[in-house]
Amino acid sequence: MDYKTLKNRQSLNLTEKIYLSQQRIHEWYEAWDGNVSVSFSGGWDSTLLLHMVRDLYPDVPAVFVNTGLEYPEIKEFVKTIDNVEWLRPKIPFHQIIEKYGYPILSKENSQKIYDIRNTKSEKLLHKRLHGNGTKWKSGKLPNKWMFLIDAPFKISEKCCYHLKKAPAKKIPNPFLGLMTCDSKLREQKYIRNGGCNSFEKNIQSMPLAFWTMDDTLEYIKKHNISYSKIYDMGYDHTGCMFCMFGVHLEKGLNRFQRMKQTHPKHWEYCINKLGCGKVLDYIGVEY
Repeated sequence: MDYKTLKNRQSLNLTEKIYLSQQRIHEWYEAWDGNVSVSFSGGWDSTLLLHMVRDLYPDVPAVFVNTGLEYPEIKEFVKTIDNVEWLRPKIPFHQIIEKYGYPILSKENSQKIYDIRNTKSEKLLHKRLHGNGTKWKSGKLPNKWMFLIDAPFKISEKCCYHLKKAPAKKIPNPFLGLMTCDSKLREQKYIRNGGCNSFEKNIQSMPLAFWTMDDTLEYIKKHNISYSKIYDMGYDHTGCMFCMFGVHLEKGLNRFQRMKQTHPKHWEYCINKLGCGKVLDYIGVEY
């Protein structure tokens, strides 16, 4: 798998993408003799994925990880779907940020800042501050974010592991509704894993990996699929309510400004009780 192949798949029309995704679903299901499940977040992508999987295999179960940070509308929607198992993380978000730090900028950059502040390895510290000289991934924290090394609050990417990945380890041979258009990290992961289905270290299937958001919306509209009401409130992406990954890149009303309008009690708790306001102030993001 290489970058050119990924781009060629992303350029396919919707009919071609559906066919290719169905082939990947068949391959995964047969490889595990039907012992598979759908990792279901209640968002657009996983809603589409669940529809596509159950259109082929109606009895495949879904698993929802209730992190405690979902929009209320997401949880209400998940309750309407049959055959969904609910899981909870062992550590709540407020304890994670207290122990490890706030998730800001991106998963990659939060990890780099955390490493700089906490590593005892001179080699890793040098990599995070100066890079390793490779074109694929230097490992260096970008210069524009160096000031965050001295931020008066903790920073880390650990919440993703404790809230999602750790509980998700209980999900057998999962289908994931992840798409490479969402981040460079997912794009790199897709290429390293050799495509949609990975049977080795990262055992998972991402049959929608080469789709775009436009493809998702077209499929949902074409098949008249029910979805969470949160998307009728102006949100394009949902995820964890209090996550600050990528908020500095959002145009117009960002997720926190919109939350103040649609979910004022959650906004108050996030900004003031959890202290996300001081973090957003520090990186220059309005809320």
